[in-house]
Amino acid sequence: MSNTEKIPAITASQVPARTTKSLYPAPFAVRMEGREKRVLGDLFGLSNFGVNLTSLAPRGESALRHHHAAQDEFIYVLQGHPMLLNDQGKTQLAPGMCAGFKAGDGNGHCLINETDDIVVYLEVGDRSAGDEVNYPDEDLKAIFVEGKWQFVHRDGRAY
Repeated sequence: MSNTEKIPAITASQVPARTTKSLYPAPFAVRMEGREKRVLGDLFGLSNFGVNLTSLAPRGESALRHHHAAQDEFIYVLQGHPMLLNDQGKTQLAPGMCAGFKAGDGNGHCLINETDDIVVYLEVGDRSAGDEVNYPDEDLKAIFVEGKWQFVHRDGRAY
């Protein structure tokens, strides 16, 4: 289904998974092999925020631990028990639980599936122009320029 077709509604699990597993440069991209995203917001032409139905295989990671300068993020767990890892430590999540990450708070976060079961959650984020993402555990920074992420080392050198 193309992005130009108008659809009133769709079963989220029937949306094809994104073919690109990760936008991260090597060597970080391989860590996202256990993650599958179904990009939902784009199907409806949403431009102010994005919505993804994301699943994590056992030992899968949602992202590298990160924090946004300008983008708020929100997750809602549908299935499984992911571990939220942030600056305060680890918090076990369960279906029905949610978490939000305010732009600019500097609290690096990610989800990790430490179980033998699949984790499924909704992730919502705005598309703030000029956003930057910092990865406190890696020599990596992302800058949102003209609708695309550009990855650089912390000192500004391109990957």
